[in-house]
Amino acid sequence: MKKQLFSIALAATTLVACGPGVPQLGKASLDDVIAAMTLEEKGHLIVGTGMAGFSGDSAVIGETRNLVPGAAGTTYPIERLGIPAVVLADGPAGLRINPTRDGDSATYYCTHFPIGTLLASTWDQELVENVGKAIGNEVLEYGADVLLAPALNIHRNPLCGRNFEYYSEDPVVAGKIAAAYVRGVQSNGVGTSIKHFAVNNQETNRTATDARVSQRALREIYLKGFEITVKESAPWTVMSSYNYLNGTYTSESKELQTTLLRDEWGFGGMVMTDWFGGKNVVAQMEAGNDMLQPGTDKQYEAIIQAVKDGKLDEAVLDRNVKRILEMILQTPHFKGYKFSNKPNLEAHAAVTRQSATEGMVLLKNDNGALPLAAGVKNVALFGCTSYDFIAGGTGSGNVNRAYTVSLLDGLNNAGYTVDDALKASYEQYIAAEKERLSKEKKGWFMPDARPAEMAVAPQEIQAQAAKADVALVTLGRTSGEFLDRKLSDFNLSKEEAQMLQSVCKAFHAAGKKVVVVLNIGGVIETASWNGQPDAILCAWQAGQEGGNSVADVLSGKASPSGKLPMTFPVKFDDAASSANFPIDQTANIDITNAGDKKSDVKNVDYTNYEEGIYVGYRYFDSFGKAVSYPFGYGLSYTTFEYANPAIKADKDAYTVTVDVKNTGKAAGKEVVQLYVSAPGSATMDKPEKELKAFAKTKELQPGETATVTLKVNAADLASYDEASSSWVVDGGSYKFLVGASSRDIKATLNADVVAATSKTNDILKPQEALDILKK
Repeated sequence: MKKQLFSIALAATTLVACGPGVPQLGKASLDDVIAAMTLEEKGHLIVGTGMAGFSGDSAVIGETRNLVPGAAGTTYPIERLGIPAVVLADGPAGLRINPTRDGDSATYYCTHFPIGTLLASTWDQELVENVGKAIGNEVLEYGADVLLAPALNIHRNPLCGRNFEYYSEDPVVAGKIAAAYVRGVQSNGVGTSIKHFAVNNQETNRTATDARVSQRALREIYLKGFEITVKESAPWTVMSSYNYLNGTYTSESKELQTTLLRDEWGFGGMVMTDWFGGKNVVAQMEAGNDMLQPGTDKQYEAIIQAVKDGKLDEAVLDRNVKRILEMILQTPHFKGYKFSNKPNLEAHAAVTRQSATEGMVLLKNDNGALPLAAGVKNVALFGCTSYDFIAGGTGSGNVNRAYTVSLLDGLNNAGYTVDDALKASYEQYIAAEKERLSKEKKGWFMPDARPAEMAVAPQEIQAQAAKADVALVTLGRTSGEFLDRKLSDFNLSKEEAQMLQSVCKAFHAAGKKVVVVLNIGGVIETASWNGQPDAILCAWQAGQEGGNSVADVLSGKASPSGKLPMTFPVKFDDAASSANFPIDQTANIDITNAGDKKSDVKNVDYTNYEEGIYVGYRYFDSFGKAVSYPFGYGLSYTTFEYANPAIKADKDAYTVTVDVKNTGKAAGKEVVQLYVSAPGSATMDKPEKELKAFAKTKELQPGETATVTLKVNAADLASYDEASSSWVVDGGSYKFLVGASSRDIKATLNADVVAATSKTNDILKPQEALDILKK
């Protein structure tokens, strides 16, 4: 009887809780819904639903089995108020969820699109937006709500382990490409989370390292891309990074998450942590870091107790809850979208195949080595990576795809013949090496090691030179989350150098050509060997259709039109940040004692950004340093002529036009880059030039001309003056440089610019002075 009475009482309580007097999300005002929430419900919503088996003491790759298995996380549902759980999922190269599910015979593969660096190499905002539309469709149809992408941190150093996810050494390229990606994804009615905000430029000790950066370098380099993306695409959410910034965890920095992001830039969305990022939950709440993902019991308890003890104003909690609810209101889960679990993977495969070809960069092409001549049929295919192609990076940026097309597959699909005996030797070697490597102990979440390059006997190379029409040599590099690349990864191995030298010598002696394909996620050393082969194609990591995309370019089916979004230095030490980067240090993913510094190791516990604003081409071009390949560089199967450059000035902007004519014999596209050289300043040194705008032409037929229009807002000519906490446009004569790369300037235009100043908040100061590089 007591049990029956208890059930009746519980039912009555539930009816009252869910009755007409209880505000419902989407029907009542947000203020009324929040007022109806208990403190405990607010605490749960703030910290998410957790991650089974993980305490939060280490950085992780997010994974939940709720709602969409394999997604990174979910939010906490409060059914009585009509608040559903929503799904947050990785990642930049495509949706990352589990391909199989317990008790389910269906598969849930996603499309692996090209890595971020390749997308940036297209310099094509419309193309990237279309890739984003395809990715967003898979997010929608697989039942996710927010894609944890794009990642747009700056390529500060060639060895950063996550450069493959990032776009460029230049903030304008990074910001414009990221904004296009966001617009594409969000056109599906799902959200994005731009990351990692901010200055996540190394993986070594990423959860406890302090990035020490001048206010000027922050504003002009490391934050500018985020500002562009926020203002041009309105992402639903922003993800704070793991690291400290000038002594404060980014997720605990009110100056970063509120004063800058919201007050100065006008961001109206929600901020969430990276998975288990930060430490002090009260500081995170007060900073405006609205949601802690994936959430832990300790965080929940700390928030509840802090409110009860008066250490956290509940009004702050209410503000953050409101932002979360505003995000939830936009989601497919809240709107009751009936997702199909059946996106058009075949159509998306075509998107990734075509988009990858446009981001491949032709670095060298002597004597028309590419496209391969019509008579070329038999290919000698060298390099382990030719047979084991790398689709993308590892970690949260990986995608569980149905297949990866290797270069071998792509060549076969394009009608080329690869020598069976050489193929068998490589495949046998790769299988044995993978079996051996699988038995080696590796760190938690770390990527599998790849086989060392196979030694090919000289007599075998000679035999191939005698019977093949051409040699293709693939050099491969993987990269991923949790660790930075090694210096040995930047340089060629002894085996790679020997193979390349032997192949070039034998094939050239036979009057035949050698083509190198770079299947890489980041910059490698090229200056010591790029004189040997006839052609070099930087294919990056092109997604699941990579082999087909490379074959499309090699055969001439597609003309390469990619340009480098970063500089290739002659040697690693030439990079301005080389003395201030953790070279060959051991990565640390344990955050148990984060904040409790037990050591003070340079470039591990802290990194001084002593190069200031001189990142990438800003350094190389300003200081006259030789490079292997400059920023913005890339060849085509045709040639282009620039003519009739002109500039028009009005009060708020400068508009440059130039005619671009295809003067060659093949169709092609050209990327036009607009740099600006500012006059000298008594108070601030200026780079030799800075990119301010870019555009890619449509495909131009031989003899066809297109007029390219590039616009620069007057405010974008400003440099940041730390002394006055202001963006300052110095008055005087500016040079507007129209170029095919940072070192191939086709036209110089002059314009008089009126001085202007725009005041900002004096925030994000380094705790101590930095020895900043001066011109």
